[in-house]
Amino acid sequence: MTVTYRVGKGLYVNLTNRCSNRCSFCVRESQSAVGDAQSLWLEREPLRQEVWEELDAQDLEAFDEVVFCGYGEPTERLDDLLWLAEKLKARGVRVRVNTNGHASLIAGEDVSARFEGRVDCLSISLNCPTAREYAELCSPEFGLEAYPGLLDFAQKAARFVPEVVLSVVEGTTDVDACRAVAEGIGLPLRVRARIE
Repeated sequence: MTVTYRVGKGLYVNLTNRCSNRCSFCVRESQSAVGDAQSLWLEREPLRQEVWEELDAQDLEAFDEVVFCGYGEPTERLDDLLWLAEKLKARGVRVRVNTNGHASLIAGEDVSARFEGRVDCLSISLNCPTAREYAELCSPEFGLEAYPGLLDFAQKAARFVPEVVLSVVEGTTDVDACRAVAEGIGLPLRVRARIE
């Protein structure tokens, strides 16, 4: 069972396989792992203490950052994610969370302030320029509320997290239209290469 794995100069944390989206282009739909992982499908969700022991056993200074990103939405386990992030920050580690931006929708309340001091960067998958296209491409459990929910979370989180960036996958959407959405809420857009 792979809990931590390496991609480039980052150490990645695979907390869960649960996700509030089922994106048609998601890499987990076509392969079982990325980076140096054997498989990112979990037999069970690891306890946060187990995750910390695995992180603590690594030479954390050898990595540019620790990234919460696996075969699920990391904010499905928000309390555990933030507990781990706090411990990493106490060790001087840069922390990034790759997310679909549904944290507040999942929690049922605004949780943006909880990331303050714990997370250096939120990379939020915008994926599409409109709520309807998002619903079609990502099949979110929150339906048409998912897209405005992620935009609201992104704007609010930007008050508490030093770096918030929206992202799209190359070749899956109208990048210029997405860039206009990002600029409209004052955030940068990053175009990610599609993992084949």
